[in-house]
Amino acid sequence: MSKKRIFGIVFGLLVVVVLVGIGGASVYLYNFAFEPKSPLNSKIPAKKASRLAADKKWLKNVKQESWNEISAGQDLKLHAAYVPAKEKTEKTIIVAHGYQENHKDMASYIRMFHELGYNVLAPDDRGAGESQGKYIGFGWPDRLDYVKWIRKVIAKNGENSEIGLFGVSMGGATVMMVSGEKLPKQVKAIVEDAGYSSIESELTYELKARFNLPKEPLITTAAWYTDFKAGFNFKVGSSLKQLRKNKLPIYFIHGGEDTFVPTKMVYQNYAATKGTKKIWVAAKAGHAMTYYDYPTEYQKKISHFFTEYLN
Repeated sequence: MSKKRIFGIVFGLLVVVVLVGIGGASVYLYNFAFEPKSPLNSKIPAKKASRLAADKKWLKNVKQESWNEISAGQDLKLHAAYVPAKEKTEKTIIVAHGYQENHKDMASYIRMFHELGYNVLAPDDRGAGESQGKYIGFGWPDRLDYVKWIRKVIAKNGENSEIGLFGVSMGGATVMMVSGEKLPKQVKAIVEDAGYSSIESELTYELKARFNLPKEPLITTAAWYTDFKAGFNFKVGSSLKQLRKNKLPIYFIHGGEDTFVPTKMVYQNYAATKGTKKIWVAAKAGHAMTYYDYPTEYQKKISHFFTEYLN
């Protein structure tokens, strides 16, 4: 056998090995991010853990309704908890939960809005809580589900409904992604807390932070695999692109010491939208900890913002 032929065979085998390795890594990244089997952030700061435990107990006992909806595509049955205000009102806050969470993990915020006098609708996203689905959508396919939840609130509470959108972490990105859709006039304002600028940017950041790996080729190949498995290409899931179409007032909140969704992303998000906007970077807060570190100030700022636009 000639040296040229041997070289060709060896080179071909190396190509196969590399392709198999990239393919395997792409599947791993998909499973790690979109079909996780265990929580990535299982250790909750003590300050949050004690407060959240009390608020979850409150949520379990407060008067509420179970709402259902069908997802936008894929015909998944979705669930949400609806907590009516103590006194009848047409003002409703829809809250979006974070990564690997469900509506119960938003108990502190649900309680806050309830005590401020709002109705609260808290959906379980696809693959979370009592909703069907086998993957996490990072807010992108979910944004269309939230449009359906918005319309359901209007159908239930009337055309005079006034609606605010609120989300934390992945939920923050979700409501930013919703902002770029054609929304009913009843949606008045948005508050996002700790949301990322795009799915691609967040996964690229985590790929480097957790595995010390470069962006390519894994981000592209994992996007292909995600499209195959979950039915959407995460590369198109961008808060920035949606915010450029946003016309609603929006309040951006972020922890100044956030190492899960880097703080720089809030400035990118803030710059992207041209409408009325405010920003609060809580200097010493970690990821999604601003409420738990500054509860009084947080409630005051949020209350003032929504009161201004839901009136």
